[in-house]
Amino acid sequence: MQFNTLSPIYLQIAQYMHDLILNRVWNDGERIPSVRDMAMELEVNPNTVIRTYALLQDEGTLENQRGIGYFTAKDARSLVLKQRRERFFKKEVPALLSTMETLGLTMEDLQKYAEHSRQEGDDHEDKSQEE
Repeated sequence: MQFNTLSPIYLQIAQYMHDLILNRVWNDGERIPSVRDMAMELEVNPNTVIRTYALLQDEGTLENQRGIGYFTAKDARSLVLKQRRERFFKKEVPALLSTMETLGLTMEDLQKYAEHSRQEGDDHEDKSQEE
């Protein structure tokens, strides 16, 4: 994992873990790596991972079963999905709409671009399957 200087490492790790949950690498209720194992995997201080796990526990994404380890919550994926959607609509959509207004773009322009991009993606997948 490559870290940037834009946000604290423990928050970047939390986002990474959210991605693992959203992409079903870690399923709901599944045991996750120990603090030590995660720290070694990410090449960070164990205290940083402890801080991340505490944050995710506070938000309800992780559960600590004393003596057994950390697990994703039974509804971890839906919690993370809800958080990401809220952030998308509160932060990213307003920025997108502002940029569209500045550039004189309409929702129809955006829809056409999305359809074109989706079609190009489908074409690319078809070509790679042929090879």
